[in-house]
Amino acid sequence: MSLNEATHFIEEGTASMQLARRLPQPAFDVIVIGGGQAGLSVGYHLAHTGVRFVILEANARIGDSWRKRWDSLRLFTPAKFNGLDGMPFPAPRNYFPTKDEMADYLEAYARHFQLPVRTGVRVQRLFKRGMRYIVAADGVELEAAQVIVAMAKYQHPKIPAFAASLASDIVQLHSMDYRNPSQLQPGSVLLVGDGNSGADIALELARTGREIWLAGGDSGEIPFRPERFWGRNLLGPLLLGFVFRHVLTVKTPIGRKARPAILAKGAPRIRVKSRDLVAAGVRRVPRVIGVRSGQLLLDDARRLDVRNIIWCSGFQPGFDWIDFPIFDATDSPRHDCGVVPEQPGLYFVGLPFQYSMSSGMIQGVGRDAKRIVAAMLVARKYSYLSAAGARTLLSRPR
Repeated sequence: MSLNEATHFIEEGTASMQLARRLPQPAFDVIVIGGGQAGLSVGYHLAHTGVRFVILEANARIGDSWRKRWDSLRLFTPAKFNGLDGMPFPAPRNYFPTKDEMADYLEAYARHFQLPVRTGVRVQRLFKRGMRYIVAADGVELEAAQVIVAMAKYQHPKIPAFAASLASDIVQLHSMDYRNPSQLQPGSVLLVGDGNSGADIALELARTGREIWLAGGDSGEIPFRPERFWGRNLLGPLLLGFVFRHVLTVKTPIGRKARPAILAKGAPRIRVKSRDLVAAGVRRVPRVIGVRSGQLLLDDARRLDVRNIIWCSGFQPGFDWIDFPIFDATDSPRHDCGVVPEQPGLYFVGLPFQYSMSSGMIQGVGRDAKRIVAAMLVARKYSYLSAAGARTLLSRPR
């Protein structure tokens, strides 16, 4: 099988890429790990450079990471902010797409630009052999001069260890596994975490007539309705299109000051407001700190007796397959706007606040992808010139 055959393009509605274990072990200039919006954005910009690259996606279909979210999910931003470079989202500008529509858009994007995505390939290890990066996946090793890890640091659900001590008759789910109310047993529900996911699911469950509790410190909210006139036409574009992209960045004093708190607490709620939760009958309680007698213990020393718990408590980075000492105390990669100074040739795209507040959003990932591809090309040129200079020096007569 030739290299071109090995990297044939995806076809509509199918995962037609062969699994890596069926392929020879080709060498690429660049390997992109992750085939979501970050990886496809990187692929779009790499496709204009002429380098040999491949995008590895663990899911069976492009967009499956969206398809696996809860059934009623709609994106928290309108369609005008949900397109990737080169292809606007195919919907009215102020429409809020469903998660399945977003998934189908990503699949169509890859097909439209004929991006070389291999689906169903889960990377087990990234390491170096000599001067080349080695990506071990599904029993084979692929090699490249440079690697771009194109995914957010939200790979594994984060559930506190004390959850294992809860009474066995309490149904527990992480928001990543929640689909709809039918997964829960009759009775009350506690959602731990009041970010966008927690608030959205709380409202959905409140409509079923259950007693709903929401635990955690208030993560804040944007002070307007993005779906209403002023939100659609002025405040939304100002906040999402200007403040999040150009004001809250690592290059501005205000951005550098705000970044640690944003990374620690998460982004403010966009659609659901505190008054919506109150109107729906959702009751707020302090954060959860442990378990006592099989029940959750709150920060105010109360115990909460509920029948169901949904952990909207975030995710672990999930980068333990990367064999380089580039991580800080929170297991997040140390980087400069996605460039890893300690490991030349390794890059990230899709990290929260990688360059700006919008970096972790669909509308911001394309700019970061373009920056990283440009930095990668400079590094390639520098490496080539350095190698050529070394060869010239070594070839001089002594």
